[in-house]
Amino acid sequence: MDTALTRLVGVRHPIVQTGMGWVAGPRLVSATANAGALGILASATMTLDGLREAVREVKSRTDAPFGVNLRADAADAGDRVRLMIDEGVRVASFALAPSAELIAELKEAGVVVVPSVGARRHAEKVAAWGADAVIVQGGEGGGHTGEVATTVLLPQVVDAVDIPVVAAGGFFDGRGLVAALAYGAAGVAMGTRFLLTSDSTVPDAVKARYLAATVRDVTVTRAVDGLPHRMLRTDLVTGLENSGRAKALARAVRHAAGFRRLSGLTWRQMIRDGVSLKHGKDLTWSQVLLAANTPMLLRSAMVDGRTDLGVMASGQVAGVIDDLPSCAELVERVMAEAAEVVGALSTGGALGVRGAPSGTEG
Repeated sequence: MDTALTRLVGVRHPIVQTGMGWVAGPRLVSATANAGALGILASATMTLDGLREAVREVKSRTDAPFGVNLRADAADAGDRVRLMIDEGVRVASFALAPSAELIAELKEAGVVVVPSVGARRHAEKVAAWGADAVIVQGGEGGGHTGEVATTVLLPQVVDAVDIPVVAAGGFFDGRGLVAALAYGAAGVAMGTRFLLTSDSTVPDAVKARYLAATVRDVTVTRAVDGLPHRMLRTDLVTGLENSGRAKALARAVRHAAGFRRLSGLTWRQMIRDGVSLKHGKDLTWSQVLLAANTPMLLRSAMVDGRTDLGVMASGQVAGVIDDLPSCAELVERVMAEAAEVVGALSTGGALGVRGAPSGTEG
C-alpha cells in the first residue's frame, strides 16, 4: 500500500510500531522492520552507550529502515541526535516537541523527523518548524495521553497541517487502518498491539495480564507521575491512588535513585529534566518528583515481570486483543484485512447498512 508515509520513510506498509520504553528494543524493532513496517527503538530508558549498542544490533538484524524515539527535553538530547546521525538512523521520533534547532540539525543530515503530538496546536507548531510528518495520538492510546478521542483529534490535525499525519490511539487491525486513511491519515501507529506479539520481549506473565484484560480494565490515572497516564488497572495502581503524599514521595525518591543508576544520569541532569517537565504544566514540585516513578515502575513489569510491583501502560485496545502473533503475521494480517475492507467498499458490499436502519427514516 503506497501512502505519503511509506514514500517518506521507505517502508512497504503504512504501519508504525511506537517507541515504548523497556518494550521497543532491538528484537521487536528489527522484527517490525523485516515485516515491512516502521519499527521505532525506545531510547529514553537507555544510556548513550546502550543506545549505540541497540542501534547497531538492529542494523545487524535488518537492512530495512527504522527509527529511534527521543525525549526532546532530555539533558543529552543533542548527543543522542548526533549519535543517530553518525549511525545512519533513518527516522527520529520524539515524545515531546523537539526544538526548531534539533529539527534543523536532523533534517540537514537527511534524517526524517516525526514528532508525536496530542493536540492540533502542537502539530501546527512542529510543522512550522520543519517536521516531516507527525504522529497524533488520541485519548485511547496507552501511556501519557490526552482527553480527545482519535476520531475527533485526527481530522482536526489532518485539516491543520500539510505534512503526512500518522494516526495513533485505538488501532489494532485492518479496519482501523482503512478508517484512518479515510480520515486523511497516511498510516497508523500501534503500541499495545506490537507489545502483544511473540517478538516482544515482555515476560509471558505480563502478556497474559494484558490478554485477560477487558476494555473496562484499562484506566487513566495521575497517581504515578502527576500526568494522565493510561494503564491496566491493578492493585498497585489502586494503592498508589490511595496512598498519602509522604508515602508516595518516599517511594518516588527510591525509584529516582534506581533510575539514576540505570540511566547513567546525574542528579543535576534529572533535576533539569524535572524542571523541563514542569515547564508549561500545572504541576507541583511533588508531582515532578513523582515522575521518577514512571521508568522504574514500568521496568518492574516490562522487564522483571513483576505485575505486583510494576505498572503496565496500555491502550484501550488491550481489551479487544486476544492473541500473540509474530510481527510478520500481524502486519500481514492487518494489510490483508485492509485490502478486504477496501474491496468490500469498492463493490458496495459494506454499504448496505449505510444511513439509518431498515424501516426507519434517516
